[in-house]
Amino acid sequence: METCIISSPLGYTKIIGDNDGIAQITILNSEENETNIIPLELEDCVMQLREYFEGKRQVFDLKLNPQGTPFQNKVWKQLQTIPYGKTMSYLELSKQLGDIKAIRAVANANGKNPLWIVVPCHRVIGSDGSLTGYAGGLHRKQWLLEHESPYKQQRLF
Repeated sequence: METCIISSPLGYTKIIGDNDGIAQITILNSEENETNIIPLELEDCVMQLREYFEGKRQVFDLKLNPQGTPFQNKVWKQLQTIPYGKTMSYLELSKQLGDIKAIRAVANANGKNPLWIVVPCHRVIGSDGSLTGYAGGLHRKQWLLEHESPYKQQRLF
């Protein structure tokens, strides 16, 4: 597995993958040294993440290889159907997966998503519209949702 670290508007991001695909993208809560030479297997991922943060990319086209249980992989695949700029509740996600009673399991799988941003777990919110748990921190979830919003909030001051 190859690894690199890049900077993003939300902090340093670690990417792990190989010829089988990207296995992990995580936001780090510490300052790290950026990778000087990006491994060939990760170049496309780095480029697409940079385009996303620049507002030039709404859909990722990467070979993914997350490691999880069959249920987790099913949830992560379903997360990828949530369109850019849209949100969905955990309840709606559970319904789409065919089991409304699995809402806690769905939320748990969502929280274990190893592919930050590319598998858009940040687009899942509470049924009341609240920003609920997010492994990267609610401030990052809010930033991502605002970044993807078609209605850009202008600051008055």
